[in-house]
Amino acid sequence: MNKRVFLRRALEIIPGGLSWGVIISLILLSIVHPVASAIIIITFDFYWIIRTVYLTTLLIMAHHRLFQLRREDWLQRCLGLPKDKGFLRLYQLIIFPVYNEGLEVLRPSLSALSRSHYPEERIIVVMAFEERNIHAHDNALILEKEFAGRFGAYLSTFHPDGLSGEARTKGANATWSAKAARKFIDSRKIAYEDVIVSCFDADTCVEPQYLGCLSYHFLTSDKKHQASYQPMPVYNNNIWQAPSFARLVEISSSFCQLIESMRLEKFVTFSSHSMSFKTLVEVDYWPTNMISDDSVIYWKGYLHYNGDYRVVPLYITVSMDVAYSSNIWRTIVVQYKQKRRWAWGVENFPFVVDGFIKNKDIPLANKLRRSFHLLESHVTWAVWAFILVVIGYLPILFGGAFFSQMAIAYNLPKITGLLFRFTLLTSLTWIFLSWTILPPKPKGVSVFKNVLLVLEWVFVPFIILIVGSFPAIDAQSRLMFAKYMEFNPTLKGDKVL
Repeated sequence: MNKRVFLRRALEIIPGGLSWGVIISLILLSIVHPVASAIIIITFDFYWIIRTVYLTTLLIMAHHRLFQLRREDWLQRCLGLPKDKGFLRLYQLIIFPVYNEGLEVLRPSLSALSRSHYPEERIIVVMAFEERNIHAHDNALILEKEFAGRFGAYLSTFHPDGLSGEARTKGANATWSAKAARKFIDSRKIAYEDVIVSCFDADTCVEPQYLGCLSYHFLTSDKKHQASYQPMPVYNNNIWQAPSFARLVEISSSFCQLIESMRLEKFVTFSSHSMSFKTLVEVDYWPTNMISDDSVIYWKGYLHYNGDYRVVPLYITVSMDVAYSSNIWRTIVVQYKQKRRWAWGVENFPFVVDGFIKNKDIPLANKLRRSFHLLESHVTWAVWAFILVVIGYLPILFGGAFFSQMAIAYNLPKITGLLFRFTLLTSLTWIFLSWTILPPKPKGVSVFKNVLLVLEWVFVPFIILIVGSFPAIDAQSRLMFAKYMEFNPTLKGDKVL
């Protein structure tokens, strides 16, 4: 094994090794030294209370910004910019990578885009199909007849299967289609710096003001080509039809993105995102052999620009589908697999650290800080629910009669209970905020759904354990043992995404 391969494997082992090390150490410590374990758990409980207050405060601030700007006329703001900003020559390139999604998924996405408050002649749409999908060409023809006349340009591409150096990932398809779009842009003699490219999940429905909001932030940003632009994802397309379990998980995911938008030092692209086409070409497109292409593209920009690259939050929403299936158990499985795929973003850690080692121009302090943030976020993701829900009670279980007579044994369950009550209290804030981002309740949907929206938050700690820590430790373990994941599309209702 050469040094480069050895280093890569060592970096792949670190996140899972740390997560399992924390979990196993606390379990063993609860058996052999319950007092020490209890002290650590109580300290962690208090830390988590402080962290919860901090995160909830950030959520409220981000939510305020989102609603403060929701009635903004972004197109008018763009038109009011000085001519030298270049709005009148700015093109929007939108790529929809498609796997097995049917017309019932793709039509709403294109319909929403066609309602954009943006000059249609400067919108270029690429429907990026997979050649291996037997329905790809038929669906492409149907959509071309329906939507080709609504945009300045409309392209259908078909990504061949089994190309050398590629895995079956969304990034490989997106890269193939972006290269096809590049040929079209060259044929029209459009400058790359005058094109913003957005890579959207197939079920992404944009608000009418989205392209205007994106254009305004791009044109008014310092070093606009050294940034990605991230809208706030919400899962509203089918949220009233989804089971309570799935709805709660996806609302929590939306809130996590809102929180991250307030922590710019840690903010990384996720799911649907946008960037300069000039930058995309310079960093050599999305990765073609990694699952987490949406976050890796940020790190490619960060490495290419020697750390001078950032994510600009857009306080405007894009709506996607809730992942669920025909019954609660299948829904849990679907959610688990989706969150495990998200947690596979841990593959970024070896990619980034390896890139830091090769890049001599990024300051060492920045390398250490960003590496720590990336590692800490994944380890915390994997272990925190285990500690709060499971390990917190082990010292009492294994402590024996002597431990049970100690003051710390008396206080441990009280503090853990306090943490749960505090979590439920902060959940009231989350409940209120969740109501404000819901679309109007469709006709025929029972009023009882509103009641469930409140009651379901009681189960947050246990739900987070099932679709939070478990998928994260699963993904890290697979990476640790080189059992590399493949891209698995998500089932959303009766639709594969």
